[in-house]
Amino acid sequence: MAGTQHASIYPHPPTSEADRIARLRLLRSRRVGISTYHRLMIEYGSAAEALRALPGIAQEAGLADYETCPEALIAAELRAGRATGARLIALGDPDYPATLAEIADAPPLIWTQGERALLQRPAIALVGARNASSLGTRMARALARQLGEAGLVVISGLARGVDASAHLAALETGTVAVLAGGLDVIYPAENAGLAADIARRGLLISEQPMGMAPQSRHFPRRNRIISGLARAVVVVEAAARSGSLITARDALDQGREVLAVPGHPFDARAAGCNMLIRDGAALVRNAEDILAALPQCSAPAAMAEAPAAAPDAPGGLEPPMARSLRDTAALHRQILDRLGPAPVAEDQLIRDLNAAPSRIGPALVDLELEGRIQRQAGGLLARLR
Repeated sequence: MAGTQHASIYPHPPTSEADRIARLRLLRSRRVGISTYHRLMIEYGSAAEALRALPGIAQEAGLADYETCPEALIAAELRAGRATGARLIALGDPDYPATLAEIADAPPLIWTQGERALLQRPAIALVGARNASSLGTRMARALARQLGEAGLVVISGLARGVDASAHLAALETGTVAVLAGGLDVIYPAENAGLAADIARRGLLISEQPMGMAPQSRHFPRRNRIISGLARAVVVVEAAARSGSLITARDALDQGREVLAVPGHPFDARAAGCNMLIRDGAALVRNAEDILAALPQCSAPAAMAEAPAAAPDAPGGLEPPMARSLRDTAALHRQILDRLGPAPVAEDQLIRDLNAAPSRIGPALVDLELEGRIQRQAGGLLARLR
C-alpha cells in the first residue's frame, strides 16, 4: 500500500473533535476492518489522511466508485449516542481501558454508557451457558458477589443465564456488560431492565454503531472484548461447542488466565468446562480459587476464612498439571498450521513438529472431536476448518 510514513506514534489520542469524527468515519467506511484501520493509521499518521487516500487505494484494488462513510451517517450516530447518554472513547484516550488496548485487535473506538471509572479497576470475566442450570446460575451469583467483595469488577455479555446472574450479583460492587449490538439495542429484550440498571450503576460497552441490531457474527467479536477487559476468564457452564469456549480461546490468545467450574459428566452444559479442566484450566469451587490463580489479587479476611467448597459444589479435585491450557492451545495451533485439505501422514506430522507421539496423540483426539481435523484411511490427517 502506498503511503507516507509519519513520525507520530499510533495509537495516540485524537487531537480534536474533528479528528475523533474522522476516526469514526474511517472505521465505518466500507471494507475497513479493524486490522485495516490500524494499518492505515500507522501508515498515514491520521484518520483524515487515511480517508483522503482510501478512494485511491480502493481503485488500485479494483473497486470502482468507492466512497468513504458519509459525514451525515456519522453525525446521525453521534446524535444517537448523545441521546442515549453514551460517550465515544478512542484508542489512545486516557480513559481507554489499558487491558483492552493490549490485545492485537483492540477496537479503535468504543461506545460507553455509565461509570467509566470501572474500566480502570481490575476485572474478572464470568461467562457461561444461556440455558444454565439452577446450580449454574447460583454458582455465577456466588462467584460474582464474592469477587465484587474482593474489589474486582465482573465482566460479562448480558446474555441469559450465567451472564445475567453474574451482572445482577455484581451491580452493587461493579459490573461491565459488553454488548454485541449497539448500546441502544438491547439483546435479549428480556434483559432491558437489567441493562438500564447497569447503565445507571455499572457500565455498558459496545464497538458497534448506535442502532445496530446484533447479528450472529457480532457475538464472537464481542467475546474478545470481554476477555480483553479482564485479567482472567471463568467459565461457569458451557457446552462442548459454545460461545463461552470461544471467549476462553480468545483469553488464551490474549495471555489471560482461563478457569472453569466443573460439572457432572452426564450434563451437556458442563462438557465444555470439563474439557477445559482436562486440558489444564484451573478448577474453580469458589472465588478464593480464582483469587489464588491471580497472585496480584488477594482475598479479604472474610473469604480466607470461608470453607474450601460449598456443600453443593464439586470439591476434593485438583486440576491436572501435566499440561497447561495455554500449552495445549499452542499445540493445537501448531498442528492446524501444519495441516491443510491435502492429507498428511500422522507420523510425518509428528516428525515435522518434533514432538513426542504421547503429546501429539491426545491433541489430535481433541481436534477430531471438535470437528477441526479428519482421520482418513492409512493414518492420514486433513484439516477441515
